[in-house]
Amino acid sequence: MSILAFASKQIDLSKPHVMAVLNMTPDSFSDGGKFVSEKSIDISAALRCAESMVNEGASFIDVGGESTRPGAQPVSLQQEMDRVIPVVEAITKNLDVVVSVDTSSPEVMRDAAACGAGLLNDVRALQRPGALEVAAAANIPVCIMHMQGLPETMQENPRYQDVVGEVKQFLQLRKQACVDAGIALHNILIDPGFGFGKKDIHNIALLQHLEDFKDMGPLLVGLSRKSMIGRLLDRDVDQRLAGSLALAMLAAENGASIVRVHDVQETADVLKLLKIIKLSKN
Repeated sequence: MSILAFASKQIDLSKPHVMAVLNMTPDSFSDGGKFVSEKSIDISAALRCAESMVNEGASFIDVGGESTRPGAQPVSLQQEMDRVIPVVEAITKNLDVVVSVDTSSPEVMRDAAACGAGLLNDVRALQRPGALEVAAAANIPVCIMHMQGLPETMQENPRYQDVVGEVKQFLQLRKQACVDAGIALHNILIDPGFGFGKKDIHNIALLQHLEDFKDMGPLLVGLSRKSMIGRLLDRDVDQRLAGSLALAMLAAENGASIVRVHDVQETADVLKLLKIIKLSKN
């Protein structure tokens, strides 16, 4: 099924789409602190940013209220709710775009879906108590991601015998758990979890074998500004645009349906060129 309903909006996943990152956090590795301080949340500024992202070519806006960068500490449920729900509500009321919610908290999932969110994007693959049940009741697509360990410790010393096989096995098990909980098979998206409990060699292997995951469902891939780019190219986080674009194109060529990025217009241009070139071959 190439056309999928994300709440009230239909998206054709036979071509790659841009998911724009909107971090409502003070401490995300790349863009934390834009809209949130320890004492206030600027919903109007977040909405203006989301509108700009839509105009630049984003089909999805991924709203997150808890950083999942390596070493990140968890926040309270109330903090996450306060950061996420008003922004989801503002975007769904004002913009023609799918709102994705980057959360592992069942309560945030429930309230975000009630506000019109179209995708639940969980780095913990719906493993928290109650998450599967809430996701099933929401009856909107979910994205399950692989992560070895937790954000606080995941990059300390990740190890695999066969990273592609182990990641795929985990995702297959979680996919079955989703189905068993009542989530429709066509509503399950897959994310191999680049940079989440993986060394550079693991990330490279996953990218090289990304097509191995295509039979599991639509692929959502996040490589934008990752630390891997910094290490391989010796670039600070604000100098990783070229590396991010190269990896976005590789991911799209290897089957990614959605690429999660910080640099929306540039990535949208890359994907547009890729589409033109592919169509000209037929």
